[in-house]
Amino acid sequence: MELLDGKKISSLIKDEIAAEVSEIKKKGEKVPHLAAVLVGNDGASLTYVGSKVKACERVGFESTLVKLPSTISEVELLKKIKELNEDDGIDGFIVQLPLPKQIDTQKVLMAVDPDKDVDGFHPVNFGKMALDMTTFIPATPFGILELLERYNVETKGKHTVVIGRSHIVGRPMSILMGRRGFPGNSTVTLTHSHTKNITQITSQADIIITALGQPNYLKAEMVKDDAVIIDVGITRVPDESAKRGYRIVGDVDFENVSKKVSYITPVPGGVGPMTIAMLLKNTLLARERHITNGRN
Repeated sequence: MELLDGKKISSLIKDEIAAEVSEIKKKGEKVPHLAAVLVGNDGASLTYVGSKVKACERVGFESTLVKLPSTISEVELLKKIKELNEDDGIDGFIVQLPLPKQIDTQKVLMAVDPDKDVDGFHPVNFGKMALDMTTFIPATPFGILELLERYNVETKGKHTVVIGRSHIVGRPMSILMGRRGFPGNSTVTLTHSHTKNITQITSQADIIITALGQPNYLKAEMVKDDAVIIDVGITRVPDESAKRGYRIVGDVDFENVSKKVSYITPVPGGVGPMTIAMLLKNTLLARERHITNGRN
């Protein structure tokens, strides 16, 4: 069994991006600029955004954190997004989810300029991805592809089972794993809460990508020998013996499943760090695209 070490690979990617930024600076050109919009004081969101700002510092990006109160109106938030769309100094930006109840999340995501949508959530970018066109791939699926590529995990002709159909992970992964090229060219089954006989399906899978958010859902008896397991789940489970009073657990019963498989991602330290690395990569791509289109 080999660990798909997202912490190690994400660090390598950041080093590669930092080297590119260093070259950009030597030429006297504008460095990439990533902005993040944070509405309210959700603890998990604050942590995520903080780690994104730190990652920008590490690779030499400029970063802007736009902090807004949880009481902000939808109209005011849309106004702020329009400002970011029109600011040629900013190459890409993200709107940290979840948003407060008074705001229509879909309307907000639709308002982001697709050329600055480094999260890859806008329907224009999702549609381009589905059609195999050059675009921003959502950061978590992009990170999974990168892990599979860097560890040279064979995907061609393999049966990939995706558990979960979210717009952020499950559905894009099901499209990407079936695309032409590498990683891709696999036969994909997309499963969800209404799938019957799920164990029968997962036990035939060469690759399982699970993004449910249910701790220890995938058991050893659901997995065949030498399968490849990508665990996107991340849940805080109360644990009095842990220093923080909780521990982070994935969708996979790691202790037992890891004994059977060829590759597996740990939680934490697997897919999570890759997400931030690929967000930086998308920002670098956004800068290149803006220069090509004469935007900065």
